[in-house]
Amino acid sequence: MRPPTSAAPSTAAFKRSDRRAMTGHATFVRTMWSPQDGTIEAWAHRYVTSDELPYKLSPPPPPKEWDPSAEPLVLTHPGRPEELTLAGRGTRTPGRDALRRPERRAQLLHTFLHHELQAAELMCRTLLAFPAAPRAFRQGLLSICQDELRHMEMYAEHIERLGFRFGGFPVNDWFWRRVPETTTALQFVALMGLGFEGANLDHTARFAERFDQAGDARGADVQRRIGQEEIPHVAFGVYWFEKLGHAPLTFDTWRAALPSPLSPILMRGNPIDREARARAGMSGAFTEALFRFQPTQ
Repeated sequence: MRPPTSAAPSTAAFKRSDRRAMTGHATFVRTMWSPQDGTIEAWAHRYVTSDELPYKLSPPPPPKEWDPSAEPLVLTHPGRPEELTLAGRGTRTPGRDALRRPERRAQLLHTFLHHELQAAELMCRTLLAFPAAPRAFRQGLLSICQDELRHMEMYAEHIERLGFRFGGFPVNDWFWRRVPETTTALQFVALMGLGFEGANLDHTARFAERFDQAGDARGADVQRRIGQEEIPHVAFGVYWFEKLGHAPLTFDTWRAALPSPLSPILMRGNPIDREARARAGMSGAFTEALFRFQPTQ
């Protein structure tokens, strides 16, 4: 099996530190290192730390070169533009009837756009945190970041069609409060690549149907297109979970890799999109175990 999004790594090209990173057990080391200008690392660092909304929404293309002197760099929180108001808690997901109102659909898409923003930032954060990880893994993170940026643009355009703008509703840095608990590349893949991205396969299908029911065919199309493009992201997660963990993906190995106290209950939609998950490489046994999981287990 070859890794989605980027080419399979050549084992012969790995340094000893790269081999250690492949186990998924390389831990963070906080440094005062700063990336060289004109490198992918410098681009990623600026994207995460920027507090300028236009830059967050549409940064320039990343450079082609990696920093040969890169050291682990851990970013604990992102820059936030003044146009974004951070909410103390998440907003309740609107029901079917509420979505008939353009404002409520815009608010929901605003939440999804902010999810994509956090995902883009966290891909950058992870490639900075693990410079010894396989180059193909880090390149894949960068590629996924570019997809998330495009998804942000798709959401922003439809929010504007509904008469609103990004920044018009409060946001919640829910992902940022949880993903920094990951201290290995394997944990990140388990949580973000298989957990949150996997759940998005379920959510996009569900809300595409709800937007159709609300008479918003264009909004439904945005959801479906993004859902289809998330499938390779989850496939990337499946590949690297098995590569870093040196074992096939099962529900038990995945659950064991999640940072405590996070639960699988947070990482599934209702209903679960079994077809999309299968296309991403998740086995039927994995999806069934996720479906049947109860918090008391």
